[in-house]
Amino acid sequence: MNGILIFDKPAGITSHDLVANVRRALNQKKVGHTGTLDPFATGVLPVALGEATKIIPYLDESIKEYRAVMQMGVSTDTQDYTGRIIEQKDTGHITEDLIQEAIRSYIGTISQVPPMFSAVKQGGVPLYKKARLGEEVERAPRQIVIHSFSLDDVQLPLVTFTVSCSRGTYVRTLANDLGVTLGCGAHLVELRRTRSGIFSIVNAIQLGTLRQKSVDDFLTGHLISPLRALSHLPSLTLTEEGAKNVGFGRAPSAGDIETYPTDDILSGQTVCLVRDDKLLAIGSGNDVTKTNQEKIISLLRVFT
Repeated sequence: MNGILIFDKPAGITSHDLVANVRRALNQKKVGHTGTLDPFATGVLPVALGEATKIIPYLDESIKEYRAVMQMGVSTDTQDYTGRIIEQKDTGHITEDLIQEAIRSYIGTISQVPPMFSAVKQGGVPLYKKARLGEEVERAPRQIVIHSFSLDDVQLPLVTFTVSCSRGTYVRTLANDLGVTLGCGAHLVELRRTRSGIFSIVNAIQLGTLRQKSVDDFLTGHLISPLRALSHLPSLTLTEEGAKNVGFGRAPSAGDIETYPTDDILSGQTVCLVRDDKLLAIGSGNDVTKTNQEKIISLLRVFT
């Protein structure tokens, strides 16, 4: 089985746990996930099967969407409800208008300091390992983009919001920082990813589905092909001979390419090499233009 399944990860398990469950249930050796979710978080977790594991580095998951609930007035060391309470403050001055005003200040390109309880490495050691030893180290801020940030419900001390953000954004840090801005502190109590690139919660399946008797037929209907998953990349259609050459690991020449995309392929641009609507390889352009098609495509990944 080759392709990508979108799972609705339940709370209480790690992303690695879900992959292990999928591997056992489908008796599939090659299984990998993209975009790790914290154990307490739920929602969209794309899982690649078989040859599709090779396309993970080329997926476009640059924009992610989350629905979250934060509790105002309480700060924790992990910035979510699983952590130790480190500060409590009064929320009597907090109003919906104040929250709306604070939220607006976070929209756009902003700097965010990764939390100590994260997989970000410093000196080759994940920060969460240092945090568990009680260490606090200086972290360099990172540039992130908040595309949209909307307030869904306010039932103080709980505030529900939806955020669309760039890859690498820590939503629990966003909640923590918003609490700091409002002068009362905050932490996440719920986090649900509803979208990751083209992968939506609408198309997600439950882990329990793998125990169905008709699982093969069911999953086939939900399996996203590698070519569809890379629909954001330009495609070059190979000739029959070109497909054979690529299958043997030989980079295609101009004569191996049957159809070029409408736009020119830039040098270094990632492209899909296709035959009969099947992804045969991923390549990198070498100054291929409609007027100069003698340059070849360098092969990055070849699929069996």
